[in-house]
Amino acid sequence: MKVLVTGGGGFLGSAICRQLLEMGVGVVAYQRRSAEDLHAAGAEVVQGDITDLSQLLKAAQGCDAVIHTAGKAGIWGDPAEYHNINVVGTQNVIRLCRQLSIPNLVHTSSPSVVHSGGDIENGDESIPLAEHFLSAYPESKAEAEKIVLAENGNGLQTVALRPHLIWGPDDPHILPRLMKKVRGGKLSLPAPEKIIDTIFVENAAQAHVLALLELQGQAKCAGKPYFITNNEPLPQGEIIQSLLAAVGINAEIRAVPTSLAKVVGAICEQAWRFLPLSGEPPLTRFSVEQLSTAHWFNTSAATRDFGYQPNISIKDGLGRLKNSA
Repeated sequence: MKVLVTGGGGFLGSAICRQLLEMGVGVVAYQRRSAEDLHAAGAEVVQGDITDLSQLLKAAQGCDAVIHTAGKAGIWGDPAEYHNINVVGTQNVIRLCRQLSIPNLVHTSSPSVVHSGGDIENGDESIPLAEHFLSAYPESKAEAEKIVLAENGNGLQTVALRPHLIWGPDDPHILPRLMKKVRGGKLSLPAPEKIIDTIFVENAAQAHVLALLELQGQAKCAGKPYFITNNEPLPQGEIIQSLLAAVGINAEIRAVPTSLAKVVGAICEQAWRFLPLSGEPPLTRFSVEQLSTAHWFNTSAATRDFGYQPNISIKDGLGRLKNSA
């Protein structure tokens, strides 16, 4: 078997590539930057853009499956860029599967596609996609997920996984943001008591591999979305403190009123949009919504349909993070 992994050089993608290589599976890692570590591990590394269908078609020659992790993440940015990468890029992946008769596609989605502003507690896949979004990221991911699942059938089997807040060694998203927000040993958060799920990167990669194997077997997961977590929901203040402590930062969590955070988020958005200011706002309405609500999920469907169970606990994952720091 040979698998094309889009975003193969990224945080999640590289973990998926390594796990496939350890199984003896051929891997083509497709991403915009070089990935010498994957090349050294035995992967075929191809540099290219997810929005370039001709490059994708060349990279996917001879592949039997695709795991599509490439995408633009974040809380802020040009909506057109999110659409181009997350939606058009996903449409290109569908096109290459159809044109090359590749029968199996695992797509990386996001739990944010169902977040409508309130608490989600023990949420399962019966929650509908949100109808309104405060950020281009979840809106584009929701549209991409709909495209992928609608294409299931007629020689192509698809599944969408929704890993929640991926972290681990070399995390380029969550940890860097948290580290920037610590000021004088303190970190301000709205609702630090709210319960949230996270997932260690190797567990998220494992879920993708298991889903692919199921598509190639009985395909019980075909045409469906699945929440993927570490199955260890915790107060967000506690898990954030633990993550920071693992990289050597002891932070005191200071609760701030959610109403105040929402006002500040809205002001920051206006300032960054109209001045304009460079970089990402320190707070947005979307980030406040995420920080001020519970969001933890029931993963029993993933266990039932393709045998997902996290292999690495949060405690063990924190140990690995500490050792890598």
